Amino acid sequence: MRLQYFKHRNLFDFDKSTNDVGFPLPWKKGNEDNHFLYRLYRKKKDQYESLYQHHLNFFLMKHNDATEQEFFIHVKQIITDAISELVNKDRYTSKHARERRNRLQLQEFLEYLNTLDQWFIQSTDQETIKRQLEEIAKLISGNKKLKEENKKLRELETKDYIDIREGRHKTLYHLMLQIRELKLEDNKELTNATTLNIWCKMIAKYFRVGGKEINFESVKPYFPPENSDDLTKYKDIPKKDQLFTIIPARKRSL
Repeated sequence: MRLQYFKHRNLFDFDKSTNDVGFPLPWKKGNEDNHFLYRLYRKKKDQYESLYQHHLNFFLMKHNDATEQEFFIHVKQIITDAISELVNKDRYTSKHARERRNRLQLQEFLEYLNTLDQWFIQSTDQETIKRQLEEIAKLISGNKKLKEENKKLRELETKDYIDIREGRHKTLYHLMLQIRELKLEDNKELTNATTLNIWCKMIAKYFRVGGKEINFESVKPYFPPENSDDLTKYKDIPKKDQLFTIIPARKRSL
């Protein structure tokens, strides 16, 4: 056991909201646990995390070989001992109301600690089973969601493909490049790709040339990023493959 787990209050620090333990005037060391409890009783539920993390960070920085598990065990032992002591207190005293409030707050803080407990420290069999069942329920829920998403993906998935005439794949690229540049009457693009490579991926996934797969890397050189200044890494579609031109349709009167 170490001599210090909690950050001590600085001398003449009269800040009532501090997370540090101890008094602003000289005080006898060695009873840090009581000072930690004193500080805890003055915190609200939404302040538990900042109190715990404040002292954990101090503990880890002060001791080179310190671990959160060691700190967690120390804090939890303080809390469980204090709860046990208050449970066994004489209830028929003037201090009973305050002691009951303290016990309820300690139990509330213990519940917070249990949310951090990845080591199952000093948990009863019932607590361990409860937490394991909760984890199983989360995993089942997550698995169900993944199955539903996978089912939707399978509905869209296909082994079919569109076959392009042998040697005419660049004609398709030329058409795709034109579609990418088409604008509507409001001068906004007809299509807006979420990623730069989606056109290449679509071609490689759903098209074949003479029944043979198209290599994704072989498509990329023909699809430069839009508005790119550096086109040295990209290829133009040969004139002999530019067989079709997409033009706006004439407006029809009703």
